[in-house]
Amino acid sequence: MSDQLQQADGISPKPWQEFFTDLARALRFYSRLPVPVLPWEADPHTLPDFGRIIRVLPLAGLVLGILPALAFAAALGLGLGPWLAAILSVAAATVTTGAFHEDGLADTADSFGGSTRERRLAIMKDSLIGSFGACALVLDLALRIAALATLAERVELSAAMGAILLTAALSRVAGLVPLVFLPPARPDGAAQAVGRLGRESFWLAAALAAGFALLLGLAAGLPAAGIAAMVLAAALAGIALAGLAKRHIQGQTGDIAGAAQQVAEIAALIGLLIALRP
Repeated sequence: MSDQLQQADGISPKPWQEFFTDLARALRFYSRLPVPVLPWEADPHTLPDFGRIIRVLPLAGLVLGILPALAFAAALGLGLGPWLAAILSVAAATVTTGAFHEDGLADTADSFGGSTRERRLAIMKDSLIGSFGACALVLDLALRIAALATLAERVELSAAMGAILLTAALSRVAGLVPLVFLPPARPDGAAQAVGRLGRESFWLAAALAAGFALLLGLAAGLPAAGIAAMVLAAALAGIALAGLAKRHIQGQTGDIAGAAQQVAEIAALIGLLIALRP
């Protein structure tokens, strides 16, 4: 048992306590939500053990999709229209995560403009945003907003909210693909601290995410073909980002994982829209 999961009195936590500890740490890492310290946590603000929290990541993703889904529903309920509802939903998602993934996308886009591997890694580490990063952010926000606005015009509100929740879960699992299948690109980055994730744990998380997508998607009123398209598109996006990372920097970083999550989110929504085409 990990020392980080020991209770203050030295008694090993129960399985349900371990589950909620992993969920709390996943939410703290991936968001700015005020997750309370659990009574049995010895060191709640330490870097989470990704080998453990990967199993709860699909559920954490669903939780992170709640505020964007509620913002979307509230805006439509107030008669603000699909476009303003989509903007408010994306704004809620960005505030929830503190633009965590968007920052990774911008850094990744800037780095791919470098001429050598070393130069690309240096650009990625730079906190400044260049022209590639700025364009990537604009396109990212535009595509997500447009996809949600179009979705609102094609499905019932419950189905749209379900799609937002499922996209949040699927995209975060897809964002792990580079971390699982590529080595860290540099010895001093966050990806090195995380380490290379186990493939068995990843496949378990992927299966759970797909299962959530099927069950919750059908319950929300999404067609099976649309759910399948979301799962496939998110997976392909994660694979594509891993391929780009391998080609450009021969490895992965935390920024690559963030970029993979954003691209997977867009891909999942577009995949669903293709399946729902009029």
